[in-house]
Amino acid sequence: MRLFDTHSHLNDEAFSGDLREIVERAEQAGVEAVVVPGYDLPSSERALELAHRFDILYAAVGIHPHDASSADEAAMEKLRLLAKEDRVVAIGEIGLDYHYDHSPRDVQREVFERHIALARELNLPVIVHDREAHADTLEILKQAGASEVGGVMHCFSGSLDMAQECLHLGFYLSFGGPVTFKNARRPKEVAAQVPEDRLLIETDAPYLTPEPYRGKRNEPAYVALVAETLAKIRETEPEQLALATRENARRLFRVQG
Repeated sequence: MRLFDTHSHLNDEAFSGDLREIVERAEQAGVEAVVVPGYDLPSSERALELAHRFDILYAAVGIHPHDASSADEAAMEKLRLLAKEDRVVAIGEIGLDYHYDHSPRDVQREVFERHIALARELNLPVIVHDREAHADTLEILKQAGASEVGGVMHCFSGSLDMAQECLHLGFYLSFGGPVTFKNARRPKEVAAQVPEDRLLIETDAPYLTPEPYRGKRNEPAYVALVAETLAKIRETEPEQLALATRENARRLFRVQG
């Protein structure tokens, strides 16, 4: 299979000691491209650095809702400059996280809106994090005009109704390791219903490692396990699912084959 991992934090410290080996294992597993999203300014800069070092890596830049309180004017202007660089394919990882509330919710919402405005200014898609904030996430996507640039709901965890709302906005839905978990009923039900031309796969490495490696560090090579599981859920061949998700990712991020 030839695969596209749409979300992998290779800019995380968890990979500082063996990054080259990680990339080599990904290539050996058939991974042709990986998007490395930022979650604050240093990690966004690191994502861009990695994208210039390794041919299969592409960068996204953004400030995660956990760090929304750090997104002052200077930070947003620096992000704007980074986003104009070659090999930056999206604004992200951005959105809302009401599970941990590391930043106040009103600040999260304001910063999310500003990121979408930046994406519209630069004509880049967005990579959206939504945890326990489904209603507000949808409302901001609609009100801020995110449908103009589109994007992906990263590691989608919402209901089928929410999936339909996101699809109506022109968004893609991405699934990762949780679809391989035995108790993950809802992600599997939703993944089975997503139109093939709106489906993406990811690892979210180093987190959310798929079975049978759950509990260990995740890495892009394991996106093959996600593809194989989704193929079973959707009653299709793994090669067909890999092809569809790869082409979808290339279309969304405007990455040439």
